[in-house]
Amino acid sequence: MHVLRCVSLLALTAAPLAAQTAAEHIARGDSAQPFLHPDVALRHYQAALALDSLSFEANWKAARAISDVAKQLLGDSLKDRRDSLYSIGRTYAERALRADSTRAEGHYAMALVLGRLSRTRGGKERVRFAKIIFDEATRAVQIDSTLDPAYHILGAWHAEVKRLSGFTRFFAKMLFGAGFMSRANWDDAVKNLERAVALNPRHIYHRLELAEVYGDIGQYAKAREQYDTIATLPIGDAMDDYYQREAAEHLAEIRDKKDKT
Repeated sequence: MHVLRCVSLLALTAAPLAAQTAAEHIARGDSAQPFLHPDVALRHYQAALALDSLSFEANWKAARAISDVAKQLLGDSLKDRRDSLYSIGRTYAERALRADSTRAEGHYAMALVLGRLSRTRGGKERVRFAKIIFDEATRAVQIDSTLDPAYHILGAWHAEVKRLSGFTRFFAKMLFGAGFMSRANWDDAVKNLERAVALNPRHIYHRLELAEVYGDIGQYAKAREQYDTIATLPIGDAMDDYYQREAAEHLAEIRDKKDKT
């Protein structure tokens, strides 16, 4: 099993930190390489929230950090633990939006935690989250057109809906109407993920998701280009070594496949 670089939430919250202001804790979290060490960053953001529970910065960053801790908990045996962390992240994102709904990061944080939570759930629950994820990610890029992870979420949303089973699609149409389902298309999946890559070309997960979509639509040459590039990129996220291994496995599977016409 992938070696996890995270600790339990109990450890995150129990370890005492030197008394500081909320702003100082946020700054320390930001300087702790939060993408590589989200557990360390989370401790500081939670310490900031203990001093100022309504802080927009601490809430949205805590939502992102706890989501990045949770994503490292791989496997069905850790599902309950993982989902509980995502649920806490949802609470942080909700508080961020209540504090300031005019900033993109709060909408992105909500789309992030629900997007990751939905991937661990069954089809019906994924559909229930889907509209919120789409709306929040869309709002995020409307506010900030340079927010690359929000474009990633939008691209992944289109791909995930297109991959739903026929039964789940039927359920979605009954729940939200045909208009909701008709939004999803492969062109927008590609466009949004390509935008994410263009904004942050060193981000491995952007390229991995884009390569998988290229594979879905039979553009294997473009998928291979992404997988090859992933192997050359430096580690910038706690899961990047795992993503690079996954990319290598996918590349082997499509090595000799020819593009669909």
